[in-house]
Amino acid sequence: MELNETFESQINRGDYKILIVDDVVSNVLLLKILLTNEKFQVCTASNGNMCIEQAKKEKPDLILLDVMMPDISGFDTAVILKKDPETVDIPIIFLTALNNPSDLVKGFQVGANDFLTKPFNKEELVMRVMHQIQLVAAKRIIVQQNEELKRTISNRDKMYSVIAHDLRSPMASIRMVLNLAVNVVSPDVVGDEIFGLLDKANRESEETHDLLDNLLKWTKSQTGRLNVVYQDIDLDDIVPGAVDIFKMIAEMKKIDLKYIPAEEKLTVHGDNDMIKTILRNFLSNAIKFTPEGKAIEVFYKHEGDFARISVRDYGVGIAPERVESIFTKGETSYGTGGEEGSGLGLQLCQDFARKNGGDTMVESTVGEGSTFSFTIPLKKD
Repeated sequence: MELNETFESQINRGDYKILIVDDVVSNVLLLKILLTNEKFQVCTASNGNMCIEQAKKEKPDLILLDVMMPDISGFDTAVILKKDPETVDIPIIFLTALNNPSDLVKGFQVGANDFLTKPFNKEELVMRVMHQIQLVAAKRIIVQQNEELKRTISNRDKMYSVIAHDLRSPMASIRMVLNLAVNVVSPDVVGDEIFGLLDKANRESEETHDLLDNLLKWTKSQTGRLNVVYQDIDLDDIVPGAVDIFKMIAEMKKIDLKYIPAEEKLTVHGDNDMIKTILRNFLSNAIKFTPEGKAIEVFYKHEGDFARISVRDYGVGIAPERVESIFTKGETSYGTGGEEGSGLGLQLCQDFARKNGGDTMVESTVGEGSTFSFTIPLKKD
C-alpha cells in the first residue's frame, strides 16, 4: 500500500466538515448526498454572502465554491474569505463550468486550492476532496506536534533552570569549604590518602559549580531571559584578572599559566559578564587538557574591527574530525587528570560571542596543543 493510501486510511472523515456553496439547489443536494455518503460532515450555502457567514459560523475544513452566483461571484467571495483572519486558511475548491486558462489563473490568484469542472463524477469529486482533506489533516498533525515540542522544550528549559538555580547556591558553599580545606591542610597533617580525596573533591566541586553556572546561563540565553548589556570595556581590566583567578588551579596541576600583555590597549564594546564567561571556560578547558609541566598562554590582539582574545595550550590537542563541531556538539570529554567536561561550556561560549557580534574559533594539532579564540567588536570612535 502506498504512503498516501495509508495516511488516507487513518483519516476519520467524520472529523472534517465541508461547506458546499451553489445557487442551484439540485447541485447542492447532489454534492451533499455524495459527501454525506462518504462520511463527511456537510453544511451548505446558496450564495456568496451566506458562504461568508457560514464559513465564520461553521468553521469548515474545506469549501466547495461555485464560481457563477447571482449576488457576488465565487472569485469575489474567495477574495473576502482570504482577507479575513478567521477564514484565510480554509482551502477552496472552485466548482465551475469555465475551463479557459484565464479563468483558472484568476481562480488561483484569488486563493483557489483546486478546481472541479462541471459536470463532475463521483470518483473525481472524492479524489479532489480527499486530497485537500489530507493536506488539512497533515497540517493539523504538524501544528499539534509543534505545540507538543514547544511544551517539551519549555518544560526541559524550566527543569534545567530549576536544577541549576537551586543547586548552585549549596554547591558554592561546598566549593568554598573544600577550597579552604585544601589550602589549610597538608598531607603531613591528614595523610596522603585523605589529602588526595580532599583534593579530588575540591576539583570536582569546581567543575560541578562551573557546570551549574553554565547550565543556568545557557537556559536563560535559550529562553530569551539573558540580555546583552553593552558597555565599553578595556581588556586590560578583565583579561589579567581572569588569568589570576585560574593561576592557583593551574599551579595545583604544575601548569605555567602566563598572560602575555598586548602591544596596544584595546577597548571592546560588549557584555562584561559574557566576555568573562567565555574566557573562564576557555581557561578551564585549557587546564583540563594540558599535562603537568606544560604551559598555557593568554593574549589578545587587534584584528580589523575586532579584538581577538586567545587561550593557547600545549596539551593533547583535538582530532581533526572533532574540530569542526566542537562548539556545537556538546559531547563529554575527559582531561589529562581525568576531569570530565560536558561540552556545554563551549556551546555557551559560541552563543555568547555571537550575541556580542563576534564569534569563536579553534586551531589545534593533536599532540601539540590548541588555541581557542573569540572575537568581540572594538569600541567605535
